[in-house]
Amino acid sequence: MNIRLQKLISALLGLSFALIAIAIFSGQQGGLASIFRFYGISQASDLTVAGIASATIFMVAAVLALLSFLHRKWMRVLALWMIVLSVVPLLSLFGSAHWIESLGGFPALGSGQGVIKYFALVAIGLTLLSHNTLQSRLYIWLNFLPVGLVLLWIGGMKFTAIEAQGIEGLVSSSPLMAWLYRFFDIQETSNIIGVYDLAALVVLAIGIHIRALFWPGILLCSAVFLTTQTFLFSYPGSWVSLGLLSSSGIFIIKDLWFLANLLIMIDIQRRLACT
Repeated sequence: MNIRLQKLISALLGLSFALIAIAIFSGQQGGLASIFRFYGISQASDLTVAGIASATIFMVAAVLALLSFLHRKWMRVLALWMIVLSVVPLLSLFGSAHWIESLGGFPALGSGQGVIKYFALVAIGLTLLSHNTLQSRLYIWLNFLPVGLVLLWIGGMKFTAIEAQGIEGLVSSSPLMAWLYRFFDIQETSNIIGVYDLAALVVLAIGIHIRALFWPGILLCSAVFLTTQTFLFSYPGSWVSLGLLSSSGIFIIKDLWFLANLLIMIDIQRRLACT
């Protein structure tokens, strides 16, 4: 992997891990309560201990990301840690806490929207652990999988009323997106965003095989996750105070992980094109 790209990925991961760790240490849940319920942790004292443990795990990940930024030999350790970090939340998807019963349960995502983002870390970790990433297009698909999954699943949720209402605060606060409400109602605006998400993943999926569409797909998908990051500056509910993310902020900043997926896809595609 290109050294500059490796440092950029380490920086994106490290920033997200550090801010998430600080937020959890301060008492922000960020969807952790639903995860803990799957494991039978519901008492206040137990939740406090579990929260401290979770924050510590993220802080260790932040330190490993910093070490990886300074020296690439730490990348494999970081990769293993990210995979282990992701197992606990991902297994909780087998429970019912993350699904919206009023919409029929699975696959109507509630708190699971934040949980499925951990697939991004698994893909990054498996890629960094491999010595053969440049010899197979498999690793492009591996990193496309979490990007495509979140755009398909959360994008598909945009067509439901509960999701349309849920994103109203974010969209209305954004100078990039608020104008949509001048021309469309809440549901229509959400539908448009959903169509864009689905179109972006389709173009990128085709672009993996048809090179002319690869960059358009990358740009379309990148726009989704970069726009999400602007909510950290436009949406008042993203922060409890300066430097302290709210639970909503934790959900938002996880999209940095998908930008790392896209950067890996770019690097592998570029190198394959040179062979």
